[in-house]
Amino acid sequence: MKDTPYSDRDFMEKAIEEAKKAEKIGEVPIGAVIVKDNEVIASAYNLRETEQRSVAHAELLAIDEACKVTGSWRLTGCTLYVTLEPCAMCSGAIVLSRVERVVYGASDPKGGCAGTLMNLLDDARFNHQAEISRGVMKEECGSMLSSFFRALREQRKEEKRRKKETFDTNSGEML
Repeated sequence: MKDTPYSDRDFMEKAIEEAKKAEKIGEVPIGAVIVKDNEVIASAYNLRETEQRSVAHAELLAIDEACKVTGSWRLTGCTLYVTLEPCAMCSGAIVLSRVERVVYGASDPKGGCAGTLMNLLDDARFNHQAEISRGVMKEECGSMLSSFFRALREQRKEEKRRKKETFDTNSGEML
């Protein structure tokens, strides 16, 4: 990346802004931005639940937008900033679209494929590898996800409690 007044932290803050948009609509708060020549050329947030599409991950949506902006499927010279470590699907898209660098916040112990479970981005068997910077603003990114899932568990617990209260255990009928 060129010497500029912008830092990885500055661009990660923009990815966090995207993640907050996802959270506002009940999506898992993951946001992504793609930067080229120190300028944001694409931004996106998770829309998997909203669109009911398994491929509506923040990274894929941002990659798609960046390809349209650049007029090319090759995103050479681009850096992807994302709040959560990319999964296998997103890592594959990153490699295939030739993203030069990936910067992520929180690691993903259940699905991370940029170093946690495996590292698809730096596998020499592929014809492209991406440079990886891990843990940029990891506390902020991680706590946003933890809070979201904690609230979701509480909501489901409350719904289950309400459903149980409306069911008459003596008669086996709904009240």
